[in-house]
Amino acid sequence: MTRETFLLIAVGYYLLTMIIVLLVLLIMNKRYKNSINNEINKLEREKNLIISSSILSELNKVEALVNNAELKKKYKGWLKRFENMRDEEIPKITDDIIELQNDFNEKNYDKLKQNLIDVEVNINYLKTKSDFLLNEIKEITLSEERNRETVIKLKSDYREIRNLYNSNEKDFEIIKKPIELQFENVDKLFKAFEDAMEKNEYLEVGKIVKAIDDIIGNLKVVIKETKLIINLGNVLIPKRINDINNIYHKMKVEGFNLEYLNIEYNIDEANKKIQDIFSRLNVLNVVDSVFELKTMLDYFDSLYNDFDKERLTKTLYEDYKRNILIKVSKLEKINNELYRKIDDIKYSYDLSDDEVLVISEIKESFNNIRASYDRVVEMERNKTLAYSHLNKEMEILNNKLTKTEEKLNVALRTLGSLKEDEIRARDQLDEIKDILSQAKEKVRSYKLPVIPKNYYIELSEATLAINEMVKELEKRPISIKTLNIRVDNARDLVLKVYNTINETVKTAKMAETAIVYGNRYRVINKDVELGLLKAETAFYKGNFKNSLENAINAINIIEPGIHKRLLEEYK
Repeated sequence: MTRETFLLIAVGYYLLTMIIVLLVLLIMNKRYKNSINNEINKLEREKNLIISSSILSELNKVEALVNNAELKKKYKGWLKRFENMRDEEIPKITDDIIELQNDFNEKNYDKLKQNLIDVEVNINYLKTKSDFLLNEIKEITLSEERNRETVIKLKSDYREIRNLYNSNEKDFEIIKKPIELQFENVDKLFKAFEDAMEKNEYLEVGKIVKAIDDIIGNLKVVIKETKLIINLGNVLIPKRINDINNIYHKMKVEGFNLEYLNIEYNIDEANKKIQDIFSRLNVLNVVDSVFELKTMLDYFDSLYNDFDKERLTKTLYEDYKRNILIKVSKLEKINNELYRKIDDIKYSYDLSDDEVLVISEIKESFNNIRASYDRVVEMERNKTLAYSHLNKEMEILNNKLTKTEEKLNVALRTLGSLKEDEIRARDQLDEIKDILSQAKEKVRSYKLPVIPKNYYIELSEATLAINEMVKELEKRPISIKTLNIRVDNARDLVLKVYNTINETVKTAKMAETAIVYGNRYRVINKDVELGLLKAETAFYKGNFKNSLENAINAINIIEPGIHKRLLEEYK
């Protein structure tokens, strides 16, 4: 490709790109203009729909119905508002839309954008005013149809109420006079409604219908709840009160303190509240009456649980009372005995005041528990508190007693272990002496040519340790800590002596056995004889380990692996 051809292609692509960009910009500009134009047209249509023929039509209906000064005044006010929208506000919006069109034609888009928003807001505001005016007017024009429908429904409800009352008239004897008076009022209101409708007094009709609706609504509630109110207030609650009163006084005679329940006060308040409810019922006011009566009934029902709780807690209290007294007396006796011996224990086992302080603390705890116990029992005798409260006090005391008992048991185990350590040390002394005797007997039973020097050293140390242990046992007071150290030291040293002599005798026996076994090969091999001579020399010098090694090495010349067989034979 030549340079000229390349340049021509590049220029062609550039021109094509520019053409495409221009086309896109033109299309976008056209679409934007169409969008703005459509928005202006839409605002024009919405403006034209604001003042609809329905408003004027409804105003004409009201004009035909006007027959009193009040309705006439309302009609004139509605007409004035309608004319104001039609003659002043609509033209103003029309001017604004014309200005929008001018801005569009002049391509003043920045100003156009803000003005579009303002015109749209004004149209929406005026549309809302128009709708509100139409609804107000329809309140009158549709009044007859709507009120007729409402009154028909109210008459149906009223008939049901009258039928229910007439079929159960005895149940409503207590409110017969006020309820029949309300029936008369409803009848009068229905007649007033018909009169107002004939005279086209539509403003008054709405008030009458509302009054009828309120009375019938209240009568529904009264008819529905009166029977339940009478049953609760005259039958169920008085029966509960009587039953609760009987149980309350019987339990008081039995020694129960029930003052915290405030039963007498609450019964008086309940009777006052029932009187108030029936007073309100006489004027057909039943607001919250059923709720209040049910709340009272629930309260009196809950008292049965409180009574049962008191009976149960009395049983629990008496169990605590008996068990705590037995337990604290027993533990006090043990602790007092320990407290009397504390000086002897301190002397016998060299204990500090801090180490035995716990005994005094436990004694003080028992004294406090005893004092608290007596206080609670005194409150029971004086009937100061209810058994539920007394039981809680006893439960707290029982927990304190349990903790003090645990503390005492720990002290007993600690002090008891001192005596056990002493007894165990004396038993171990006998065991240690027996082991030492066994070691000496082993030395005597196998006549070693030479006894190793370390045996006498270890024997001396062990004997000295035993003597120290004996001295510690004979001391008064005994230091258990020191005694345990002496016991451990003596036991370790005696076992060391025993192990030493046991190992020495074992090695000597094996060496002697090896020498005797090897004597059969002396005449066969001079090297064997020489090795056995070395073994005998080491044996009589007391070097038993070296003697065993020489004997095994000599025999191994003739019998390889002799060491294993000698060891098995020894075992």
